[in-house]
Amino acid sequence: MKKILIACGTAVATSTVVTNRLNEAMRKRGLEGQYTCAQCKIAEIPSRAANYDIVITNSRSPEGIQIPVINGLPLLTGVGAEKIWDELEHLIKNP
Repeated sequence: MKKILIACGTAVATSTVVTNRLNEAMRKRGLEGQYTCAQCKIAEIPSRAANYDIVITNSRSPEGIQIPVINGLPLLTGVGAEKIWDELEHLIKNP
């Protein structure tokens, strides 16, 4: 099971929107139960990333993160979101 960390400035507003949209998109792709999500502040990424497989952030992430970091801005705007959903599906399905 993949663990996804979703980060925004306060770990409340936009990370919640992204989490909800992620769950809906992955449900439509038949990936329910293959991942879990947690939310955090962008400043918390360095201390938490080691416990996750993927990070999604709506702004610039800290340097040196050793797992895939995905720009989540398209997931908020809808512009280019399908490409991000495809990438996330691939990351969830593959080791």
